Amino acid sequence: MTRSAEDGLPWPLRRALEFDERLARGTFRASRRSPEFPRSSARLPRVNGSIGLDSGLDLSAWRLQVVGAAGEQARRSFTLDDIKALRRVEMTTELRCIEGWSTVVHWAGTRLSDLAAVTGSATRSGRPADPIGNADDLLSYAALETPDREYYVGLDMASALHPQTLLCYEMGGQPLTPDHGAPLRLVIPVKYGIKSLKRIGTIRFTDRRPADYWAERGYDWYAGH
Repeated sequence: MTRSAEDGLPWPLRRALEFDERLARGTFRASRRSPEFPRSSARLPRVNGSIGLDSGLDLSAWRLQVVGAAGEQARRSFTLDDIKALRRVEMTTELRCIEGWSTVVHWAGTRLSDLAAVTGSATRSGRPADPIGNADDLLSYAALETPDREYYVGLDMASALHPQTLLCYEMGGQPLTPDHGAPLRLVIPVKYGIKSLKRIGTIRFTDRRPADYWAERGYDWYAGH
């Protein structure tokens, strides 16, 4: 008797990816950082992927929606200026594509963990997220999607709150262009580029494992390296 495919893969391959994920999650540490490079090494990456970017962009109307454990009752809305008012972080890291190419890029934005701290959305109690001090209070996952919901990714909470995970609004010293995810995109160097969602519309913190666009098409949900 044969078994049907799961999320675009024959079930034995899906189980193998799940086993790899358990190993990766078991050894992951917040102190483990993706290598950083001199800013002089940075280049602009190729434009790769336009899913979720086809609808028109009205910067004056764009808002980042953040939803916590209480669901819609706890929804908060942020303008780009609100995001820029949070602590600014710059880093030069490698954008690694699952297709096999990579580019060193200079990014600027705010840590996703800082947004989580301000909103209290990443915890069950509504307190600021602290992976060390109140790890048991953390929700398990973060789900991000474009405003049109055409592209979506799921992240384990440890990776979402990693110090190199940025809500990025500048690349190469300039504001993001629409092709690269303006006005705000995710940059997560500890994952392959399929997780670095462009044009974030909504971030949801949840205990339910989120759907993921490419995982539904046969790729690794965890996508770490």
